[in-house]
Amino acid sequence: MERNAIQGLNANWKQFGLLVLINAFVGAMIGIERTILPNYAQTLFGIEAATATLSFIIAFGIVKAISNYFAGRLANKIGRKNLLVIGWMLALPVPLILLNAPSWNWVIFANVLLGVHQGLTWSTNVLMKIELAGEKQRGLAMGLNEFAGYIAVAFMAWLTGYIAQHYGIHPYPFYLGLGIAVIGLLLTIFFVHDTHGHALTEQENNTIPKLSRPFSDTTWKHPQLGSITQAGLVNNLNDGMIWGLFPMVLAKSGFAMNDIGLIAAAYPVTWGLAQLYTGYIGDKVSNKNLLVAGMMIQGIAIAGMVIATSFLQYFFLAILLGLGTALVYPTFLAGIAKFTNPSDRPVSLGIFRLWRDLGYAIGALITGIVSDGLGFDAAILITAGLTILSGLIIQLRMEFY
Repeated sequence: MERNAIQGLNANWKQFGLLVLINAFVGAMIGIERTILPNYAQTLFGIEAATATLSFIIAFGIVKAISNYFAGRLANKIGRKNLLVIGWMLALPVPLILLNAPSWNWVIFANVLLGVHQGLTWSTNVLMKIELAGEKQRGLAMGLNEFAGYIAVAFMAWLTGYIAQHYGIHPYPFYLGLGIAVIGLLLTIFFVHDTHGHALTEQENNTIPKLSRPFSDTTWKHPQLGSITQAGLVNNLNDGMIWGLFPMVLAKSGFAMNDIGLIAAAYPVTWGLAQLYTGYIGDKVSNKNLLVAGMMIQGIAIAGMVIATSFLQYFFLAILLGLGTALVYPTFLAGIAKFTNPSDRPVSLGIFRLWRDLGYAIGALITGIVSDGLGFDAAILITAGLTILSGLIIQLRMEFY
């Protein structure tokens, strides 16, 4: 690997732009399920209970979290590009299984593969962009990364809802997934270059001390890293609730699939678009303020879903939730990068993303149990309360930077 690789977006715009495009394909893979899978469970397999329906998110979240952890460690061992290729190869069977699944267990297995794919590809994309961008443009780099991924999630959430409304929930939406997986794999194999050389260059000039215990430091012990990690977990806990429960709440309220798709898409499209700005300002202002504001806005938006009744009210709350998430998402990743030595960074990012994406599973599990026992409103209010509490923890524990 070359140690004199130049960092910065201007110097690396071709590779950076390619990785942004590839991350859009990564987001599109998960967006295919975002609107339709709870109804897919009911229509094809007759599954009605929230806990059973949300089992696919629980499986996805646990496996993606574990994959994130190992992605950080494997990136230095086998190379960034090789890890990205492996992630895309694991995506290929997912739409084929969903097209031909004979039972719900096969759908869960497909989401296990999807979780590994998402963990390896998204984590590697994040690491490579941070290494290309350098210290001064990390926030902007992460804003562009998350913008591409979640705009693709939003577009596919809307598109699959539209297709399901007009042509049926099965099989047409899943043909899209197969095409996306093939294109993502081919782009990675033939056009992506490894970025380890950029990390070696940064290492030579970095003065941040190495972490003595990366796992405990990133999880909680380090006041900055620990504050970011707990907020990441809670953020994805509420996202797991939105992903699994929100379509069921809207369907129970009598909304058509097309309307559900529009509301479900408003959240990630706002999240994605706003990150173009929030990532940029994260390089200029106190990240603590962005994190506290973002978690509080999310909590308020989620609580509002209990009293919403109309399409416009739900649509507005989805936009508000997207704005809150946009404030925190690129800031999480830029913050982890800021407080870690380049040699620790792949591991710390993996540990952060381990806990963050366990939030999907924890959120889906809590949502399912509370919804089945106490109803949808109770699950929504508990999720809102945890999100606000997370913002208070950041306010009390994190230093300004």
